[in-house]
Amino acid sequence: MPFRSLTRRIALLTATASAAVLTATALTAAGPAVSASAATLPVNYDFLAGAATTFNSPTTPPPGANNFSCQPSAAHPYPVILVHGTLANMNDNWQAASPILANHGYCVFAFNYGGSSATADLQGTGDIAASAAQLATFVNTVLAATGAAKVDLVGHSQGGMMPRYYLNFLGGAAKVNTFVALAPSNYGTTLDGLTVLGADIDLIDPINTVLATACTACVEQEEGSAFLAKLNAAPTVAGVNYTVIETKGDEVVTPYTNAFLPAAANVSNITLQNQCPLDASDHVEIAADPVAMADMLNALDPAQPVKVPCLVVLPLAGPVGPVPAF
Repeated sequence: MPFRSLTRRIALLTATASAAVLTATALTAAGPAVSASAATLPVNYDFLAGAATTFNSPTTPPPGANNFSCQPSAAHPYPVILVHGTLANMNDNWQAASPILANHGYCVFAFNYGGSSATADLQGTGDIAASAAQLATFVNTVLAATGAAKVDLVGHSQGGMMPRYYLNFLGGAAKVNTFVALAPSNYGTTLDGLTVLGADIDLIDPINTVLATACTACVEQEEGSAFLAKLNAAPTVAGVNYTVIETKGDEVVTPYTNAFLPAAANVSNITLQNQCPLDASDHVEIAADPVAMADMLNALDPAQPVKVPCLVVLPLAGPVGPVPAF
């Protein structure tokens, strides 16, 4: 989640009352965004509402996550690790995916990485290679606790790209079965052309020098960065299944096609609007979008597919009306 998302999150913190009004308005128009599944845990499909209430509790796992006594079932033998995005944390990023996965019988785990401290509200700002090393440590912890042979990964934004460094360079390919990426910054962002303009007028380097002091990961996710050039020299590794789920409404990863990986036998690239033209999800809402969540489940367990719903999904605020069970 590069620089423009930083301003959005700061605005969220400094305008709590306005956010509450917007959320209440959206909920009034759209109906309840929180729905209880057939199992135990409620699911919040409204990313903005979920983030507003959980942002300042970064060390609290999202619903259904981090039960280290959980033993994977024969139906779902791989525990799922959730990898948040830039300027997010494990709690505010996964108020939908975590309970959905738990309700479907998965052992679910989440962690924070790349923050100025383990308890910082804003995580995912540090050097991406160092964050990948934190992921490697957490994967080993989950494997040891569960006795599983491998894990599955689900990531959002930077969290949909950073694990590829782990897979490519830190031995992760032997420990990961499936990697599902929601709006990942695989080939970086132009920030709607601003980085190109900055380069043309010789301002991008001094701007990045300042930006890197607060968010190294933001600079590394710019299209054409040295980090991404190294990462994308070999986009995928054998033995891992990759699914990228992206929205045409992504205002952070621009152009939105920069999310996609090159075609390969172990790669599936999904554009939400090709399935459901009613879906107007943006970069952040995709992490709670029921259409994307159904795609996530199907990527993790293609042998037992769920029906992918099609309904109006608003940017930030989520679905309008009830969400069909899946």
